[in-house]
Amino acid sequence: MIQAEQITKSFGNLQVLKGIQLDVNAGEVVSIVGASGAGKTTLLQIIGTLSKQDQGTVTINGIRTDQLTSNKVAQFRNQHIGFVFQFHQLLPEFNALENVCIPGFIANRPRKEVEDKARELLEFLGLLNRLDHKPSELSGGEQQRVAVARSLINDPEVILADEPSGNLDTENKQELHKLFITLRDQFQKTLIIVTHDRELAGMADRIITMKDGRIES
Repeated sequence: MIQAEQITKSFGNLQVLKGIQLDVNAGEVVSIVGASGAGKTTLLQIIGTLSKQDQGTVTINGIRTDQLTSNKVAQFRNQHIGFVFQFHQLLPEFNALENVCIPGFIANRPRKEVEDKARELLEFLGLLNRLDHKPSELSGGEQQRVAVARSLINDPEVILADEPSGNLDTENKQELHKLFITLRDQFQKTLIIVTHDRELAGMADRIITMKDGRIES
């Protein structure tokens, strides 16, 4: 499903990634752990086509993302990859339903189809009575569930999560952790989760430890 081969990345004189080799199978939940500065988020951003590696290749479902033009890579990301971030990244001027719909509208899908799918996802996540609420009117856990719904709106094969439970209390963390396993089991998604949370990491099929820009184990 995902192959990252000999990925390197530097920022100025600082080499952040030093020849990363990573293979992730379809339907697998993989957690990436390690100290701050190990290169976890940089690797996740490169896999997600949000950043470009200096050397090496990333292949997702047989497609070399580094060979795509800027327009094609944006289209590929929109259709095949969903993102969940620590601070939700919801647009404050839009309500929950509208936030979930945005990637679908960007993909030029029919409005009714996108809105119906967004309602279905929000109902599945227990947010049917919060459709018209803006992010400031939602709890942290509710905001993160809206972000999860948004990541699913275009039915991507891959979900990438960067410290998704880092801003949540214990109860909401546990609910989010269970939800990620549900995404794998019920929606057949492949997940890569960068986390410092040992409980979340332990729920994955495989734990990858990074240190100083390399995969240690």
